[in-house]
Parts: sequence; C-alpha cells; structure tokens
Amino acid sequence: MSEPVLPKDAIPSVDDPTFGTTYDGAADDRVVVSIPSRRGGRTSSSGRIVMDMGGSFHVETFDVGTRKDETSYCRMTVSADSQEDLLSILHELHRSGATVADPADVTLRAAPADKVVPREFYSTSNHPTEVRYDGEWLRVENVEMDCAVVVEPDGPRAHTKILDAIEEGDLVVTGEVGIRVDPPERPRDDSGPFGFMQGGVSSERPSESLIRKIAGVVTETAEGGGDVLVVPGPAVVHSGAGDDLARLVREGYVDMLSAGNGFAVHDIERDRYGTSLGMDVETMDHPREGHKHHIYTISEIIRAGSIPDAVADGIVESGVMYECVRNDVPYVLAGSIRDDGPLPDTITDVVEAQNAIREQAREADLVLLMATLLHSVAVGNCLPSTTPTVCVDIDPATVTQLLDRGSAQATGMVTDIGMFVPRLAGAILDD
Repeated sequence: MSEPVLPKDAIPSVDDPTFGTTYDGAADDRVVVSIPSRRGGRTSSSGRIVMDMGGSFHVETFDVGTRKDETSYCRMTVSADSQEDLLSILHELHRSGATVADPADVTLRAAPADKVVPREFYSTSNHPTEVRYDGEWLRVENVEMDCAVVVEPDGPRAHTKILDAIEEGDLVVTGEVGIRVDPPERPRDDSGPFGFMQGGVSSERPSESLIRKIAGVVTETAEGGGDVLVVPGPAVVHSGAGDDLARLVREGYVDMLSAGNGFAVHDIERDRYGTSLGMDVETMDHPREGHKHHIYTISEIIRAGSIPDAVADGIVESGVMYECVRNDVPYVLAGSIRDDGPLPDTITDVVEAQNAIREQAREADLVLLMATLLHSVAVGNCLPSTTPTVCVDIDPATVTQLLDRGSAQATGMVTDIGMFVPRLAGAILDD
C-alpha cells in the first residue's frame, strides 16, 4: 500500500517528503543552526556532539545571558564530509534543543490506514516540542515519549497520538524539518521549592533532610491547588507503610493513585486479615492458611461487585483503597499477566489501562514513584519532562532507570519504603 503525500495546494505547509532535503536549501555539507540555552551548557554540549560525530563548527554569534532569568543564544555553522553525515549530526543536535536557523514548515503525510503511520514519521521525546505549520510555531499538546505528532489544519493545532490511536487520513509529521525541541535545563541553583530536585540519585545524602524537602514539595503542590499522583507498589503494604499512605490520602495530600492489582489486593487483605501476602504485618508471623488470604480477599470484592461497593457494604473499613473511595480520590489499577483474580476494578486491557494512566499523568503536577518498577515505568512513559518526579526504591538501579529521562525536576532516594512513607507522612502531617 502506497502512502499518499499531500499536495502543496491541499495543505500550504507541506514540503517535499524526502527526509533531510528541506534544510532551507543548505549546501550538501553545511548548515546553520541556532541554540538557545538558559545555562550555556547546551551550547558546549552541541559543540561536543558535532566533533564527536566527525563534523566541525564555526560560531557566528554567541550572546550570553547576564542574569539567571536570561537566555543565552548561539548561532553556528555546522559542516560535515557528506550530507548523510550532516543529517546524522543534525539529528543529534535536534534532540539536544538546537534548530536549523531558517527552518521550513513541517512535512506532513497522511496516515494510509488506522494504526499505520507513514514511514519516517517523527517519534516524540518527552520534552516540550513545537512544530512549524504554515509559518507559525504550534506547541505540541500532551507531549510524551514515543508518539506520533498529528497536525489539524482547523485551528490549527498539533498534538501527540499513540500509534494505536492513529486514524486513516491523520496528517502525521515526518522527518525532523520544522520541529524544535526544548529539553528542560536544570536550575542554576537550589532556590525555590523544587530547587533541590537536581541532585540525581544517591544513597548517601541525609535521609531526614531529603524527606523534609520532599514533604515541602508535596505540601507546596497540594496547598497550591496542584495534583499529586502517587504510584505505590505492594511493598508499601508489605513493609507496614500502608497506614501512613492512607493518612496522606485522608488528609488531602494525594489527588490520584496509580497502582497494580497486587497493591489493592494486599491493601484490602491487610484490612480484612491483618496480613499482606499471608504475613502478619505487625509480627511478621505467617498464620495458618495465611497464604489463602489474598485470594479470599479477591473473592470477597468480586462478590461485592467492586471496591466502592465493598466499602459501602462495610466489607472494607480501612486502608489506602478505603480512603480513596471515601475521599473521592480517583485511582487506576492496571493489570498484568501475573495477577490473581483480578479485582473487578482492575483494568485488564493493556491499551485501556495505558490510556487511563495517560489521563492521570497529564493532570499531575507532582509524581511520587514508590517501590514499583513496573508501574513507575508505565506512568513515567506518559509524563512530560517538565513534571517534577520523586522516585523511592531500595534498588539503586531502579531509581536510576526511572529518573534517567531528561527531567529537570527529579530526585531519587535509595531507601526502604517502609521507612520513607511514615517519615514523609510525619513531616507533612505532624511537624
């Protein structure tokens, strides 16, 4: 099936669809790029990219901002031995925030069928992105990584679409012409409520001090009308920290919850039987037939109809899920291949679950990832790089993986979740 290329008289901004030929008529081996930067680091990193890839550059203009709130600007000519090499360099520069100095409009091609994108479609990062359409820069709405960009001429507007949502005839951005990306840069200092969130991952930073700072961010977000999204794993319940997370929900410091079937099951099991995965959370004993408690719990919720029905019937009387229901905190429970049951509230269609998580991620002003790699990755994939994120896990590799996403406001803490949540709740509610 051939992919239709829209004629220029149909959409004014459509250029020749051949990738890399619309760099403002640039010579085969050189092109001028512009690089805005709020810290200057983007300029130096761009120079390294060019040299590491075998190219060369000449700085034509370099205006340095003299205040913290000013943007520096660099204009340089980039050269390479061939156009192929030049396009490879430009691809990497594009990812770091550089743009061709005199860009053309984006190249648009119509999707040939539902869920089918044109070849060479532009795959998004999680950074703020704009596309140039009919001479005007349009902000790409709902930006997240690994999506296509669709332009709607009526408006006009540009927005992301996952491949599963592509419809035949959608005008999909292809190549990298007429696109500019603005990777967030870390603050110059640690001032402001989010200033400390640039320290990366460390198990050596003072825990109490860091927890107090995270508590301050949660409080600042909640009291400022922002939405706090919490992503907890079953370890929160296993470690005995579920009661403190429930307190945070009850007191209004959690606005949305995204978890898996297992978290909800063990949270309710804790209420019904005092165990989590068959272990007494208080004594760490394994009562007789405790291994059946979780499946009994699932059966009771299925019999009731749903978690809200079980709360209304008095079957569930405490815990995180109970507080979510009582305080109208929306939750998404995403299923997995290993789930028991599952609970009737659990979304078992993976695409439906992704879309539900995506809606939460778009509304979140702060995200707390708590001891779950699986669901943290699912949520993280939907987050723009501008959303402040805190990740807590006992495994340093997990924390590093989750925070290595180009976010300017992210911090990781390598510690026991059973210590973190009670201290966080205490710092927010008791101090």
